[in-house]
Amino acid sequence: MNIAYVTHAEGGVVNRVLAALAMTLLDEGVRVIGTTQTDTPRPKTHHCDMDVRVLPDGGIIRISQDLGPNARGCHLDPSALEEAVALTAARLEGAEILVVNKFGKHEAEGRGFREVIAEAAARDIPVIVGTNGLNIDAFMAFCGGDAVALDAATDTLLTWARPLVRRAA
Repeated sequence: MNIAYVTHAEGGVVNRVLAALAMTLLDEGVRVIGTTQTDTPRPKTHHCDMDVRVLPDGGIIRISQDLGPNARGCHLDPSALEEAVALTAARLEGAEILVVNKFGKHEAEGRGFREVIAEAAARDIPVIVGTNGLNIDAFMAFCGGDAVALDAATDTLLTWARPLVRRAA
């Protein structure tokens, strides 16, 4: 099983390095599937708009919902996340690597990208995910402790991924 994860205390770092990994591999002709995330701050609130790009050629899906400036709960839009999951699952055939922007609360609770990650691993497709301190224990339990921790640096991710991707003939 080839599963790696990246985490970083500074917001946005994981999103940027996973996006750089995906773009570099795509430019090299690798069949990358999954999602990368971009966060856009909202004025006058501590929240941001979360958008995912469905790889390799899918559109942008807003996975957040505006619950108002005083909202304290999760502002993830579960139906938008499940749309991104379904689009990714449909691209598994022929994939050379799966990049998932985040193993978050939904995945920790058995939803979200969890089944896509499991299916990719079962097909021996390398998987790299972003996660955070809140969900790392659930992620490690999910993958049986077999995931490799990688530094949040594009070169480190590429060094891990390149030998594992299978090139189409």
